[in-house]
Amino acid sequence: MESIRQAAVAGTFYPSDPKELKEMIESFYEEAIDQPTIGKVLIAPHAGLVYSGPIAASCYAPLKKRASEINKVILIGPSHYVGFLGMAVPSVDQFETPLGKIRIDKESREKALTCDEVITYDQAHMQEHSLEVHLPFLQESLGDFTLLPVVIGDSSPETVSKLLLKLWGDSDTLIIISTDLSHFMTYDNASKTDAETCKKIEKLDSNFNHLDACGSRPLHGFIQAAKAKNIFPKLIDLRNSGDTSGSKDRVVGYASFICDEAKKLNTVLSRSQQQTLIKLARYSIASKLGIEEEKPDLSLLPNSKIATFVTLKMNGELRGCIGTLSAYRQLQVDVAENALAAAFKDPRFMPLTAYEFLKTNISISLLTEPEEINFTSEEDLLSKIRPGVDGLILSAGNNRGTFLPSVWEDLPEKELFWVHLKRKAGLSMDYWSPSIKVERYTSVYISE
Repeated sequence: MESIRQAAVAGTFYPSDPKELKEMIESFYEEAIDQPTIGKVLIAPHAGLVYSGPIAASCYAPLKKRASEINKVILIGPSHYVGFLGMAVPSVDQFETPLGKIRIDKESREKALTCDEVITYDQAHMQEHSLEVHLPFLQESLGDFTLLPVVIGDSSPETVSKLLLKLWGDSDTLIIISTDLSHFMTYDNASKTDAETCKKIEKLDSNFNHLDACGSRPLHGFIQAAKAKNIFPKLIDLRNSGDTSGSKDRVVGYASFICDEAKKLNTVLSRSQQQTLIKLARYSIASKLGIEEEKPDLSLLPNSKIATFVTLKMNGELRGCIGTLSAYRQLQVDVAENALAAAFKDPRFMPLTAYEFLKTNISISLLTEPEEINFTSEEDLLSKIRPGVDGLILSAGNNRGTFLPSVWEDLPEKELFWVHLKRKAGLSMDYWSPSIKVERYTSVYISE
């Protein structure tokens, strides 16, 4: 009979009722910002879900798009209840939450036990919430996966780093670092302190302690491992309990990061940066119409070139969509120009009026660089398309068309998506040629 670590904080840190818990996580995901399908390492908070859940959802919701690619999760976090030397793995076969059981990755556990200071110590896991609160998010996003949870006690950054590098694995392995930020400061002081800590984390600067981040030991070890692997953290969400659910007199800070190679992080923007882009698109159109609109703080935006599409909808119906497929100008310029083009130059519609503008919803798609798909037949091509993830560019002679990944919402089946793309490119629905060229890209979807 397999041994199970029962949920310890269900009913306190998160709902014990499966239906209520699932609904809570789904509500967080509905409000979460979109991100690209990358991230070898995620950094996420671990407080009660009413406080930190929305911030954690910022990095967990996009994992749904990677569910078929991730089979193994390495989860490390600080010890809150038991003092001990080293790093603790459990002896049990499974961890359980109200959403079900998760198998422990025994191969990774054996590998971990060959590292210095790693011990089997169930007591460190019995009441520990810093790992458990992540599990419902992972179950909701990934479905079936194996887990190695590690509680970090009194251990050096060097030994934590060696453990992470030992367990690094291939692309099917996801590593999660669990930490909250400052505790029980006033809202303004916490906002300043946490922003400074996040800047240090992004720079792989370990000059912070457990008062700045309760998971400082896991973080310090990760920073050393990140330097060895040449990956970098990018902040995607920073808020505190005063923003989510609670008083602003004594708050706890929370942040989420996506960590990967620098070249992959181009379309990773934080919540505040995404909101600034929407404000920029709206400001550009309003200025053209002579409508007063607050100018956004463009200093918040990165100085990078990213291809974008701007889409306008009114009463749920398309009202304009114009964009670029290759990154050739600065992000803020691309968004501003595409917003104006979508409003006033889309040949399918009359120019947008001031009256319509007040009822218009704006969304922006940030595109990765297109890459060609190699295939031997139409069936082979369809087998390689990823529904809900891939945007496609179809080229056949002088005919060309593209569908953004967001089109999957209306055309969820591969065959429908493909034949409608052929029609958009001016081809017949049964058209096929060996010389046809198809490129794929992914996008980050930002909406008001």
